[in-house]
Amino acid sequence: METRRGVSCIGVVRIYFLQKYKKIGRKFLYLWSIISAKHRYDMFKIGKNNTLTVLERSDYGLYLGETDEALVDAPHSSRVQENLVDTPSTRVLLPNRYCTDDMSIGSTLDVFVYNDSEDRLVATTEKPIAMVGEFAYLQVRDVNRIGAFLDWGLSKDLLVPYAEQRARMRADGVYLVYVYLDNATGRIAATAKIGKYLDNVPADYKHGQAVNVLVTERTDIGWRVIVENLHRGMLYANELYDTLQSGQRLKAYVKNVRRSDGRVDLTLTAPGIGGRARSLSDTILEMLRHEDMPLTDKSSPDEIAALLHCSKKDFKRAVGMLYREHRISIDPATGAIGLSADNK
Repeated sequence: METRRGVSCIGVVRIYFLQKYKKIGRKFLYLWSIISAKHRYDMFKIGKNNTLTVLERSDYGLYLGETDEALVDAPHSSRVQENLVDTPSTRVLLPNRYCTDDMSIGSTLDVFVYNDSEDRLVATTEKPIAMVGEFAYLQVRDVNRIGAFLDWGLSKDLLVPYAEQRARMRADGVYLVYVYLDNATGRIAATAKIGKYLDNVPADYKHGQAVNVLVTERTDIGWRVIVENLHRGMLYANELYDTLQSGQRLKAYVKNVRRSDGRVDLTLTAPGIGGRARSLSDTILEMLRHEDMPLTDKSSPDEIAALLHCSKKDFKRAVGMLYREHRISIDPATGAIGLSADNK
């Protein structure tokens, strides 16, 4: 029996099953890639620094992995090799160009693990500008039909797919991005759509706590920052005595966590009157050891801010502390500040 187009019913059924199982095959390969990527991610912290042991030497470099600490301390490196689980998923290659003469079997190395240009998992002793889970300002090296490729300090550039760009990125442009790991493929990529990666966990900071911040954007009231790669924060202009720039990384101190939106108010000044005065007094002493101090208690707030990046009130507190400790002298006629005889 044949159809009107001359194709047998058996042929139609065969084509149907081939197409059906082809789709199943594709789904199987996709699921397998997810399982494989998850296994590799469980073995290694892809996109982050790993502390690994040299397991084997090859023509291409050194194979690294995890092994029992007792074996690493063993006097004979052959014991390490004898106890390897010799499967590709438990080892990662450190190519020859990153190997040095002092790296031997059993050595422990701090390396960054990522996918190379051929999508193979490799290690490098190079340090990227940003790792998975971090924000950074990165420059575009190239743009093609896939997306933009950023310089992040490694030989393989970092991809920002078009779907992850807020606006089309251009070559040589510098953009704020978040580096993430695609769990389905195990590949590292970046996104300019950073909002979805901020404020996803409660801002559990204490007053006065020191935090690391990335300066991002100037506003009418100050500078927006990203706090510990997790939360939005603000440094207020009326408390800043130095010029900031987007991309700066600074240490700041928590003033308050807003109940309304969970955002973090910050200051660059160490908490407590004593802490601020002590920090500033050290700066004043260092300046006096190398040059004359042009400031006195009669100097204007602008003059003090220009030289020491602090308020006049903090300056006077620091000078008073140093004077009471007999570390500086103050001329009664002119107010000029100098080192005391014991500190010269």
